[in-house]
Amino acid sequence: MSQRQAFLERAGRNPLDALILAVANRFGEKSKEVERFLKFAFVGVIGAVVDFGTLILVQATILPPVDGLHVALATSIAFSAAIVNNFFWNRIWTYPDSRSSSVRKQLVQFTLISLVSWLGRTIWISLAYLPLGEFFMPLLLPEIRWLRPGYVPSATAEGKLGTIIAMVIGIVVVMFWNFFANRYWTYNDVD
Repeated sequence: MSQRQAFLERAGRNPLDALILAVANRFGEKSKEVERFLKFAFVGVIGAVVDFGTLILVQATILPPVDGLHVALATSIAFSAAIVNNFFWNRIWTYPDSRSSSVRKQLVQFTLISLVSWLGRTIWISLAYLPLGEFFMPLLLPEIRWLRPGYVPSATAEGKLGTIIAMVIGIVVVMFWNFFANRYWTYNDVD
């Protein structure tokens, strides 16, 4: 099969594949790894939406960020929802050719890697959310008031803002760890 035929076959899976493959094919011999990384990153973006959406919902309802324990619990619940989403999509889309191990074994490996990510991210967020919220609230308050005139931050507003900022930083760091750890352990059977 020619390179063009292989490209067209892989690009035909879904509309996003064509864009990812167009970018990945610019990397020559490394195009397959770049394709996997771009798919992994896209799944990560969807996971981040799940993560943030769950966090915002949980903090607005049952676990407001009144202390480090509430923040750790809320971010852990959100992280768990994102991990389930990410495993599913990475298994069927990013690594569809990884089938020498059972789904159960891969889920355990993916979960162990994710637990390391969760631990590091939870410690980071629990330590950083208040200082980040205190630092960024005065800086962002004019923009917030532009969107919501007359806004007065609540007692937990700095905590919510700090949690989100700390999460953004944590997600970026965790994405690289998760990609390489999963690529070379969970999905090590692909070419």
